[in-house]
Amino acid sequence: MSGGGAVDGVVDGAAVDGAVDGGGALRRPPVRRRRRGLRDRGSFAVEAALLVPVILTFALMAVAAGRLQTTGAVVDAAARAGARAASLSHSREGAQQAARDAVAQALAVRQVRCETLSLQDLEYRPLTVGGETLTTVVVQVSCEVPLADLTGLDRLPGSKTLTGTFSSVLDRYRETD
Repeated sequence: MSGGGAVDGVVDGAAVDGAVDGGGALRRPPVRRRRRGLRDRGSFAVEAALLVPVILTFALMAVAAGRLQTTGAVVDAAARAGARAASLSHSREGAQQAARDAVAQALAVRQVRCETLSLQDLEYRPLTVGGETLTTVVVQVSCEVPLADLTGLDRLPGSKTLTGTFSSVLDRYRETD
């Protein structure tokens, strides 16, 4: 091998393709270096454009699910308030009105808006405890809540019907008509 010529062969057990400089040292062929990021330019914007709507959709679904649970608990509390008011009433006719008023107030205090609110006719059931028979009153409340109220999106169509049921023992010391 004379200086300055191209060399093809094996150096230290590795195949090489290069040139030898004047001192006999092997020079590597020049490597073209690419500038980093040229191929990735704009990929973050594309990823963001694809992922942000998906993430926002999941966030809105989580908010709607939480508000649905909270509103369901309010409807249950309204049924409980209605049953308690009915159990304290002096007559069956008065019990129906007392339950209706208590339910409406419980929903209004928690700012739950029902498109349709229905209170089933009160149901009276016997309950035997320790050989003694008591009477319970059962209140069932159904509230149709707009999905727009649950999600916070004003133009979302549709609604969800939430139902709450509660029973309360009639106050045995109440005066009856």
